[in-house]
Amino acid sequence: LPMSGVGDILKAVGEFGLFQKWLVLLTLFPCLSVAFHQFCQLFMVPHVAHHCDTSWIRAVGPNLTEEEQLNLTLPRDADGAYEQCSMYSPVDWDLISIMTYGLNATEKCSSGWVYPSAQPPSLLTEFDLVCDRKDLNAISQSIYMVGLFLGAMIFGPLSDRIGRRPVILISVLLQGVFGVGTAFVPHFYVYMAFRCVVGASVSGITMTILALATEWVGVSSRPKAVLISHCCFAIGQMILAGLSYGIRNWRLLEIAGSAPIFALFFYIWVLPESARWLVTKGRIEEAKKVLQKAASINKRTIPPRLLEQPWVSLAWFHSLAFCILKLKPETQTKSGSTLDLFRKKHLRKVTLIMSCTWFVNSFVYYGLSLNVTNFGLDIYLTQLAFGAVEIPARVGCIFTLQWFGRKKTQAVLLLLSGLVCLIITGIPEDQPMATTVLAIIGKFTASASFSTSYVYSAELFPTVIRQTGVGLCSMSARVAAIIAPLIHLLGQYHRAIPMAIFGSAPVVGGLLCVLLPETRGTDLVDDTEGGR
Repeated sequence: LPMSGVGDILKAVGEFGLFQKWLVLLTLFPCLSVAFHQFCQLFMVPHVAHHCDTSWIRAVGPNLTEEEQLNLTLPRDADGAYEQCSMYSPVDWDLISIMTYGLNATEKCSSGWVYPSAQPPSLLTEFDLVCDRKDLNAISQSIYMVGLFLGAMIFGPLSDRIGRRPVILISVLLQGVFGVGTAFVPHFYVYMAFRCVVGASVSGITMTILALATEWVGVSSRPKAVLISHCCFAIGQMILAGLSYGIRNWRLLEIAGSAPIFALFFYIWVLPESARWLVTKGRIEEAKKVLQKAASINKRTIPPRLLEQPWVSLAWFHSLAFCILKLKPETQTKSGSTLDLFRKKHLRKVTLIMSCTWFVNSFVYYGLSLNVTNFGLDIYLTQLAFGAVEIPARVGCIFTLQWFGRKKTQAVLLLLSGLVCLIITGIPEDQPMATTVLAIIGKFTASASFSTSYVYSAELFPTVIRQTGVGLCSMSARVAAIIAPLIHLLGQYHRAIPMAIFGSAPVVGGLLCVLLPETRGTDLVDDTEGGR
């Protein structure tokens, strides 16, 4: 089949007609649930006053008031408040002896904790995520990020093997079952295991749905499609703020955020398979049908003579793959390997610096996003602002890339993200407004920088190893997301340490970007020989 014939088929179908717009719309619904699962735990572990359960003294003093009981059984800290994580050791004395001589020996809470009775059920109160167990909160966030990492490794190759459509449906089912199931877990370790599976399903949905849209939408409209999905993710963060404000019971919140995904089971009837994937697997008749359906929805007609061409030609497979990607190879290029990323000097530099860029970008993004409860202002308003600020950040990124180029935009946005975090370390604790405003600015620059990284990486890597290069960068970003929640644990030694680390990393990354070549207005490199 001649090249012009395949081009005519795709031209006849339409590059961004009603069919593609409908497909992009279908990709938006999962983005809302992804935003929920990414950040919902922040609202399930509120700061709650607590103290050791010292009901042992009731055996000898059943008529003690609550204040008398606490005064006899709990030591006080330097500020005169009751200690939250220690108690006086129980003794076998009578009440008069205890009141006369007092208790001196202390120990950690041995019988659990007591929380305010009016407090709605939260992860913190149900699973005692306080004192020695408070680190489990950050660890569980990291476990969720591990799920994202594993999902990328499992569902990426699986979608290449069994197709985009089945992987999306499997991921939706997993997210629904384990998302709702999380609301009924009896132990925190079971909660972490379920969250890990939900994280894997989130990766399966986001990666595969993006691949499906990319393989149907024409090249000129792809940035628009990706941008719309990013903005929908931001809207999902804003919806989370409202949802968590209205539903304070963590189990009900989990159900409210997870159950709607089951509505997406209508995808079984409406979600198309990727024509490109069908062709690469030799399923030509199915590819014909789905292309004809796309053409009919777009109110276009594929001339019958084009569909009567010898579709089984291997040359046609090669041509269609490139045509859908809107890349017209003049000559056959030698395929690249992962080793080429490190074997050739110019590619090694690009790979290492872009992997570092994605790492620090993800690091500062999640460093700020997962710290929303510690900036001092109302966490629901802060989350709303954090979500809202991403929309102008993503949209504005398009214009800055055109005006200032890729390299300057990437470097400046990373430097600003880092500097904002470093400034936050110097803001006193009694200035929550200043801290929150700076954090919102940091979230803005980190979000814009993330969008820049997607564009810049795709342009820096040669065609033959573009997916491999971007995949490696994405993997480094996921590693950063796993580490970010654990960095917050260092705040127990000094509150400024986490922000100092989150600020230093992107500054280093921004400075390294100066060593990269500019790609604005240049043609994409097809093979590994073309160094910039």
